[in-house]
Amino acid sequence: MLRTIIMGTCVQVQGTFVRALSDGRIVVSVGNQHFAGKPITAAA
Repeated sequence: MLRTIIMGTCVQVQGTFVRALSDGRIVVSVGNQHFAGKPITAAA
């Protein structure tokens, strides 16, 4: 499943969901790299 995270104030990364962390962040995989950040929720 593709997920989008935000890392900092203006950097967003979209990749395959890997796992959820205990502090509310999630990890996504892009190629062979993993990135952790706050998930972006869909607009209502």
